[in-house]
Amino acid sequence: MFPCLKLKYLEERLQCISEFEKPKILLEQYVTPSHLGSHMLYTIQVSQYGDIDGKLVADLGSGCGALSVGAGVLDASLVIGFEIDSDALDIFTENIIDHELTNVDAVQCDVLKHLPNRFDKTFDTVLMNPPFGTKHNAGIDMKFLETALRLSKNSVYSLHKTSTRNHVLKYAESLGAKGEVLAELHYDLPSTYKFHKKHSVDIEVDFYRFII
Repeated sequence: MFPCLKLKYLEERLQCISEFEKPKILLEQYVTPSHLGSHMLYTIQVSQYGDIDGKLVADLGSGCGALSVGAGVLDASLVIGFEIDSDALDIFTENIIDHELTNVDAVQCDVLKHLPNRFDKTFDTVLMNPPFGTKHNAGIDMKFLETALRLSKNSVYSLHKTSTRNHVLKYAESLGAKGEVLAELHYDLPSTYKFHKKHSVDIEVDFYRFII
């Protein structure tokens, strides 16, 4: 499959992802847009780093499974989605079945509290689109990053608000990791909750690669 066709095919697969039926605001549940998710995954595997094909991959805060499905499509040896919300995991399971992926599974747990040490340095690659910490949970994105770096023996890929770039890079450095901004992206966040006044909001986000 030619690279340009693979990107289009990947985006088409992610467009078929079933989304949250009743997203929970305290968990900051938003679906990773198919255009954004496909370009992230394409960069991680096809055009740059080869960090998915044949790799053991973790997806932290996997939600409905967009990144997990994409990693499965790109031939990860195994993808494990970690998600705290049982309703999201039900949709995750439906998506895996619909896409006929046998290399993707999920674990229900709070990744910030209940991941045993035996998972440390288990995964080749960790993917995540973590909560940005805007709903009474400031700093949760950095807690996700700390957990991801603990689990990975190679690389972590993540999204964070561009406005927090200096903080993110300094925090990663304090954990012994080197962070690199691979791209500045626009997260077109659709109106999801009752308090949203606009049809959509364009959020500037950085796409990172972290290595130990």
